[in-house]
Amino acid sequence: MAEPLTREGILDSAEQVLRRYGPAKTTVVDVARALEVSHGSVYRHFPSKAALRDAVTQRWLDRISAPLAEVAAGSGSAEERLRAWVRTLAGTKQGIAREDPELFATFRRVTDEAGEVVAAHVGHLAGQAGRIVADGVASGELAAVDPVVAGRAVLQATALFHHPAHADEWGDPLLADQMEAVLDLLLDGLRPRR
Repeated sequence: MAEPLTREGILDSAEQVLRRYGPAKTTVVDVARALEVSHGSVYRHFPSKAALRDAVTQRWLDRISAPLAEVAAGSGSAEERLRAWVRTLAGTKQGIAREDPELFATFRRVTDEAGEVVAAHVGHLAGQAGRIVADGVASGELAAVDPVVAGRAVLQATALFHHPAHADEWGDPLLADQMEAVLDLLLDGLRPRR
């Protein structure tokens, strides 16, 4: 007896099909064929190809966000946590690009088409950074800044190290040093003036 068709099973299959054919050539029929079900069965879980693509993108972005949430909620000073958070974000994305360039390139193209999903992800990441800043403001470690604005600024200022649009630059042997210099500058700007 075949396993019941689940949302997660469809997403697993969709990732494999995307890897094999790329986002431009992948269809719901391809995903259904890989699952050995009718495409109507896939449509019962996802009403359109765009909905399936968005769900695959969301799952991929959630995998990136999970370790960042642990850092944001962790212990330690705000400065230590903010450094660790940016390093984790950069390391995760750069690691995927290095270890599985084909999958990374596929998801880079897919995320280009999933505007709302990506915008929500960026907002979520900025919120994580903002929570760290808010903790630092509350403890007096950081200046009294708007954590929402500061969280988004940290994300934008460090984009070179984690945004997929910059993936071609990640092979620079000085990249890690450049990231530390940017973090030093950001954190210096966030410290209270005495």
